[in-house]
Amino acid sequence: MLLTIIACSPTDKGELGFITKLGSDTLAVETFTKTDQGFSAKVVLRSPSTVLTSYELKQDEFGGVLELTETSYSTSEGFNGEGTFRRSIRKDGDSLFTTMMTGNGEMRSFATKYQEGALPFIDMVHWPFDLAFQEAAKSESDTVVQKMLSGSRISNFIVADLGEDRRTVRHPSRGVMDVWVNDMGEIAKLDAAQTTRKLVVTRENGIDIQSIGMRFFELDKAGKSFGSLSGAVEEEFMVRGATFNLSYGSPVRRGRDLFGGIVSWGERWRTGANRATHFSTSNDLMIGSLAVPAGDYTLFSIPEADGGTLIINKQTGQNGQSYDESRDLGRVPMQISSKADNTEVFTIIVEEEGDGGALKLIWGETVFSIPFSIK
Repeated sequence: MLLTIIACSPTDKGELGFITKLGSDTLAVETFTKTDQGFSAKVVLRSPSTVLTSYELKQDEFGGVLELTETSYSTSEGFNGEGTFRRSIRKDGDSLFTTMMTGNGEMRSFATKYQEGALPFIDMVHWPFDLAFQEAAKSESDTVVQKMLSGSRISNFIVADLGEDRRTVRHPSRGVMDVWVNDMGEIAKLDAAQTTRKLVVTRENGIDIQSIGMRFFELDKAGKSFGSLSGAVEEEFMVRGATFNLSYGSPVRRGRDLFGGIVSWGERWRTGANRATHFSTSNDLMIGSLAVPAGDYTLFSIPEADGGTLIINKQTGQNGQSYDESRDLGRVPMQISSKADNTEVFTIIVEEEGDGGALKLIWGETVFSIPFSIK
């Protein structure tokens, strides 16, 4: 998308910041600067549509939140317009008091017990991590626990020094991010390929955040919003008198290498995104030599270059990272094939094939097929 490339190309005018990409698409742009008391940042976030937010952080003697003010801005006016209060966090005694504007326009407040050095965690925003790495650089230990506040909960993010300019940071649920730092201990690049988000963040100079926000607003108006990171899909299929229902998260390719890339060969995959992929059949099935009674299941898979394995699990209601092998109904082989055209959005279908049907996992130019018969 040409406008996206133009909007995110650093110029000789502008500020220091981060550009975050998901595949070939720009997801977020941040600018930031140190202040006498802490940090000031502006963020343009594009998912599902463009949102403009500024942050003013005052830090305490441990580098954590003393006070944070979050302000949102109209996309039609950008950061030059009048901002609207969105959230504040204030340290008072041994607590962090959060006040936030809810979606229905009401104020909500709650308290969290303060922990030394706690910084805010802001989903898809990375300037707090930059502060965390600068604090970690002051430590003589090669492993540092960074406390980060999300909602009313403080979680541990583990920062590890691998030597030279290499670092990692472990998200408590999404996995490990690889980081390269500069001589100041600041993030030069962050690669989240090993996590569920798979973002790449680079440090850039000369970012014109106001112009970027306005250009993304124009893309939204033209019907070219970024959209959800992984849309929720619910579909029903009828095959030879049987009813099949599927519910799954549907990630978008966005120029990325898929199988053997962001989906590793030989490793268990949630078969989609977010919540576990749910599958129900109204009729008893035979999938290979596995009898599958009518009912509800979740589907996991282990893709391989020669096909791999579909896992049919009896547990339902869980997220895609929750997998209990003891509750497997069974495992069946998948067949792999290629096609000429690109399916940008991960898709699962059930269709008639031969004397029965087939469950098909389709993404990019790859199709995994699992034939079945209906009893």
